[in-house]
Amino acid sequence: MIELPTGAATPGSIVDTLKAIAAASSKARAIFARGRCVRGTYIPSDRAEEITKSRSFTAASRVLARFSVDGGSLHVPDAARLTLRGFSFRLGDIDHRSDILAQSAPVHYAKTPAQMLAYLKARLPRPDGPPDPEKLRAFSTANPETLHQASYMAAHPLPASFADTTYWAVHAFPATNRSDETQFIKFKVVPVGSQAAPPEAAARTKPGDFLHADLRDRIAARTIRFSLMAVLGRPGDPILDVTSRWPDEDHRETVRLGTIVITSIEVCDALAFDPATLAEGIGYPPDEIFAARRAAYATWLAQRR
Repeated sequence: MIELPTGAATPGSIVDTLKAIAAASSKARAIFARGRCVRGTYIPSDRAEEITKSRSFTAASRVLARFSVDGGSLHVPDAARLTLRGFSFRLGDIDHRSDILAQSAPVHYAKTPAQMLAYLKARLPRPDGPPDPEKLRAFSTANPETLHQASYMAAHPLPASFADTTYWAVHAFPATNRSDETQFIKFKVVPVGSQAAPPEAAARTKPGDFLHADLRDRIAARTIRFSLMAVLGRPGDPILDVTSRWPDEDHRETVRLGTIVITSIEVCDALAFDPATLAEGIGYPPDEIFAARRAAYATWLAQRR
């Protein structure tokens, strides 16, 4: 049994609380535990160098990626309506590698590590069953921004395929181009093809692993393609608040950095994508959640070893 710390929010306390919610072992993934890895290639666009000089994004390379379903349990059903999907991917070579962690909602559920830990603790199951609904309501009332992610997911039904889902890396990344000009961008991964979402009732009738089975079948039949987009920042954007979207974010200028082509299934149970791994030309986002995420991943990797 994991004993939860009672002090301030630290990478260790956040990881331990995530695992306590899922009743996960110390070496298990704390989040997005259930997933499948894939291989493919990355083909840069002729505009990538306008945005970044990072060779991860301006040069062709192999791709290692992982589709997943949020939660620390390996038994989360794929049809869970309000469950995030994840898409983590690695571009570049050994000298110019970048790992990007993206999800199926454009915002995070907390602004700061302290708020994140409080959010998670409010969701800890009671000894006799589910979390305390009164505690959940009180926390949400006092912290309304922590509902932005769930509200977005409730208003945007997910497609019945990992391959048809749009993913966002919710942080604002400083990108420096070939002219040494720096601006903030957000990464957005857009499927090339349809994104028709089935009625909720139809999704509930599918088997528990339908996302993973669909991914396997699609790759066996053809390649899966995504456009990797850079959403361009503007002065005054809320780059420190990952619970808020940028003004008019869905309609502002974007640049296609390249195309991710998924070609095969890969076995990678022990693999971890590290948000701290970014090749020169893409910097660390300045928000507190990214800093906590970097530290939490390091803590989790140390536990696994």
